[in-house]
Amino acid sequence: MHDSIHDVDILLVEDNPDDAALVIRALKKCNLGNKLIHLSDGEQALNFLFGKGEFSEREVEEDKPRVILLDLKMPKVDGLQVLKAVREDPRTRVIPVVIMTSSAEEKDIVNTYNSGVNAYVVKPVGFDNFSKAVAELGMFWLLVNQSSR
Repeated sequence: MHDSIHDVDILLVEDNPDDAALVIRALKKCNLGNKLIHLSDGEQALNFLFGKGEFSEREVEEDKPRVILLDLKMPKVDGLQVLKAVREDPRTRVIPVVIMTSSAEEKDIVNTYNSGVNAYVVKPVGFDNFSKAVAELGMFWLLVNQSSR
């Protein structure tokens, strides 16, 4: 995991430590996990993104992550609330957000797309499938996609 809060490519917001470890491992295997910050709930994510609390020294407009990998079902503040806050603020509006969740419920998919998510990925069952999906996500959002950063 990356120590600097000022040079982040991937913001991973995931409350399940096992899933977070799998994501980090898969990204590092593709050399994409060097500038990754993992936060375990939506409240931390909002503080990070908007330079509050322990992240008050961050320059919100200068230190934007290139992509946010966001779990949907989390304690304190859920992923949908984080997504809405990101899309409502002009400083963070253009950051790509990918929901990575175990929920395949139609209402969750519709709500996130209506709130401006860039992609919705249901976590595959099994380590190999999960690792492959994460690697493909990382490759696309960091290497293929042209961001405004």
